[in-house]
Formats: sequence, C-alpha cells, structure tokens
Amino acid sequence: MKRPPNLTRKLVLEDPQRSPDGAGGYTEAWVALGTLWAEVNPLSGRLNGDSLSLQKYRITLRASPDGFASRPRPDQRFRDGNRLYRIDAVAESEPAGRYLTCFAVEEVST
Repeated sequence: MKRPPNLTRKLVLEDPQRSPDGAGGYTEAWVALGTLWAEVNPLSGRLNGDSLSLQKYRITLRASPDGFASRPRPDQRFRDGNRLYRIDAVAESEPAGRYLTCFAVEEVST
C-alpha cells in the first residue's frame, strides 16, 4: 500500500489576472487564490543557457473538484516565499481522486 503524501509545505496558489493598460494592451498581475498544504519532491533539473536553471518538481496536494478556485490549473503557479513554481500539468495522483499531482518548474537565475 502506498503511503499518503506528507503535506508539510505551505504554498500559495496564484492566478494571472489581466487588466487593460489604457493603450490597447494589458498588464498582468498575480493574484493569490489561497493557501494549500503540499508535498514537494524534486525531479530532474537542467541549465537553460548560461544564466537560468530549470528544476522540475512533483507537487502533491489534496484534491479539489473541477471548477473550484482551489484546484490548480496549468496557467497558474505556486509561491513558497520567494520561490515560484510554474504549473505545467495537473493530474489525479491515485484512482480514488483524493490527491492531485502537479508537475511544476522552478526557474532560478544562476
């Protein structure tokens, strides 16, 4: 039997919000949707050019129903203090649907 995730990391789920800039374009700001407890596990990492490191993560959290603001989507991100995790994909982590797995990338300037 697989162990349940150890949800010990407090992450803030953020959503990009666009607003008109008055000149025909828009500005984008990140808005906090709420705090979620998660397990964060590193996967593979790599350098992208000379100054950017990309680290992939598997982030597991309690599931929320489709359409709820607390259910992460691929166009959103998690914030952990100054660290940002861009969400690339979201899937149910087990057949009962109690947990979600988010595959995310952290970009770090080197």
